[in-house]
Amino acid sequence: MNKEKPRYSNHITAIKPKTTKLRPFIVADTETLLDEKSHAHVPYAVGYMLVSPGDDVGSKADYEIETRFSESHVKFLPKMEDRSKRMMFEFLNSLERTLTVNKSVRTVYFHNLAKFDGIFFMRHYVERTDNIYRFKPLIRNHMLYELKVHKGRKLLMRFRDSCNLLPGSLASLAERLCPQLGPKGSIQHQEVRLSNLQERGEELLSYMRQDIRLLGGVMLKAQEIYWLNYQIYIEELMTLSSLATRIFRMKYYDEKRFPIHIPNRNEDTFIRRGYYGGHTDAYIPSGENLYYYDVNSLYPFIMKTYPMPGGVPVWRGNLEGERLDDLFGFIEALVVCPSDIIRPFLPYRDKNSNTLLFPTGQFAGVYYSEEFQYARDLGYTIIPLRGYLFEKKASPFEAFVSELYGSRQRAKKEGDEAMSYVYKTLMNSLYGRFGINPVSTVTELCDRERYEEFLRKDNFTSANQLTENYYIVSYITNRAEDKDWNPPRISAVQISAAITACSRINMYQYISRDDCYYTDTDSVVLGSPIPDEVISSTELGKFKLEYFVKKGIFLAPKSYYILTTEEKRVLKHKGIAKSLVNEEWFETQYAELHKTKQIPVQTNFQIDWESLNVMKREKIVNLGIKVNTKREPVFDNNQTWVDTTPLNVTDYAGQEKRILEYNLECLQKENAMKDREIEQLRSLIASISSDSLRKDEQGRSQPSDDPNNPAIQSHSSPTLFKHPPIKNKNKNKNKHTYRGKKKKKKPG
Repeated sequence: MNKEKPRYSNHITAIKPKTTKLRPFIVADTETLLDEKSHAHVPYAVGYMLVSPGDDVGSKADYEIETRFSESHVKFLPKMEDRSKRMMFEFLNSLERTLTVNKSVRTVYFHNLAKFDGIFFMRHYVERTDNIYRFKPLIRNHMLYELKVHKGRKLLMRFRDSCNLLPGSLASLAERLCPQLGPKGSIQHQEVRLSNLQERGEELLSYMRQDIRLLGGVMLKAQEIYWLNYQIYIEELMTLSSLATRIFRMKYYDEKRFPIHIPNRNEDTFIRRGYYGGHTDAYIPSGENLYYYDVNSLYPFIMKTYPMPGGVPVWRGNLEGERLDDLFGFIEALVVCPSDIIRPFLPYRDKNSNTLLFPTGQFAGVYYSEEFQYARDLGYTIIPLRGYLFEKKASPFEAFVSELYGSRQRAKKEGDEAMSYVYKTLMNSLYGRFGINPVSTVTELCDRERYEEFLRKDNFTSANQLTENYYIVSYITNRAEDKDWNPPRISAVQISAAITACSRINMYQYISRDDCYYTDTDSVVLGSPIPDEVISSTELGKFKLEYFVKKGIFLAPKSYYILTTEEKRVLKHKGIAKSLVNEEWFETQYAELHKTKQIPVQTNFQIDWESLNVMKREKIVNLGIKVNTKREPVFDNNQTWVDTTPLNVTDYAGQEKRILEYNLECLQKENAMKDREIEQLRSLIASISSDSLRKDEQGRSQPSDDPNNPAIQSHSSPTLFKHPPIKNKNKNKNKHTYRGKKKKKKPG
């Protein structure tokens, strides 16, 4: 019986450029105000502009930007909610007419569709009972990537997020890519209310038109750049990482020399356990006169320089006794990190908090073999158990990185901010695409019939009823227990895991220094400068001095304050309360490490998936830092926080038997050594005792402590004497031969 052929290749394939002609597209925007009762954002204006290749966006008149304003219906619809719904319907209807005339247009770009504009359109869809348009969202892991708009069975258009292709604020993107269009406008959004909406109408519409112009200019420039340089039409791709991957596969990838294997379910599940990411830690909490260094494009440097796992992996179920130097791939092993390593190297993910630690102790895990070899040389004990072995091959990314980095340096010299930005984002976006997880949460809008189908499936996770007719449901794909396995055709986790592992290796020589205060993946803060030969502001993989630090406080990963010698203040704090921290807070928190304070924080744009609203909400947060989550603080005699020590971990991870066997082996070896020492002592004692009984011709005993005693000469051991023996007790009768206080004579 013939085996069924796989539907796809088992490795990533190279692709050829397409001859697709550039097509026009549409850019759009919505503006909202905050409903004072519901605290939900309500759209009051929406607009769009058609952009064709070669257009001069700056010369487009206001009338070429189609706008809709809710207050145009104020005479007929007294409720703001009804006016907003009517406006949104007219917008869709106007878009449909434009697409009827311009049949090649299919894509409408919004800047921040995922977290803002797209939510309003989905809500509009589920709330209208007479809606002639049907929306089909593409939502993965609670991120909206695309909204397809159907009329009947016909696909009319697709809404996409320009942020996914061009990360950054609209203002900064416009400044880089189309500065000739002028700056982004500014309004105080919190001052826009229903009571003044009508009178401010033209001002608000003018602000929206400028945003639409800027987005049109940004997308037009991006379309031009990628078409002229790579023959890629950006409308075919939804994310920057997919764009970088397309360029790599089309221009640089040699699948014959290095076919990048697509792991099957077992391979992906096992190797993904060894995909840890970057190394972030705070070591010394406070310091002065420090040096803050960044690496020039760390991940691209690793991709270019280090060998990568190639070929089809081979499973080895028993690697005990194998030499680490003979293994290349992803290995599950028992790890013992000595307690005297102050800056441990190997990562460990805490299963309860999902925190990435770098601890001492005993634990089992999956790691890249290059990490194990490096850790062994640092003093770790590594006992390999099993794993997938690959071929060690020269990197397939050398040409990709070299050409893009060289192009970026030329663009910077020429002052071409647009191309410098493009080359940088492409270089840094490729590696993550290979690590995309096949297991994902999918969210759908559906009717009751479809909802009831989901209830009967075991991969169903949650659902909320939005209206009488519509539900929003979530389910998980590609679970371990599912029969079907349908991973993304670009998923190759071994590549991303190898890149991040080698990055940690590359940085460790600086992280492990006693004067390392802080590290964050590709940066370190040190107490003294690094050698000149590893410093360069332009050379790939070398360090550039970002700041001379006059004073620094490093409370936790992603939470630090820096005052530079130029009096520039740099503050980082992870979480929704980051806008509340300042220099004074860092000083106070450093002095009182465990201090927390409950503070109300307003979030203006929080998505409520249960109602499909963008809300303004107030949360009470504990402003402080989490202590002992990655390292333990160390205090001096004055109770001043001066240092940290690593956490100690014991996690057998299902390998209890083998770790206990290892501990038994160690104990047996230790006892065997003690037994040998005991036997040596017994032998020596017996020898000395035998010699002391022998007498010379005059009948005198040989002194047992005489250095000329042959027994002492033949059995001497430096571990027997910690202090030299006292040779002559008769010469210094009045001196004590022990260390301690002299005894006082009793009176009389």
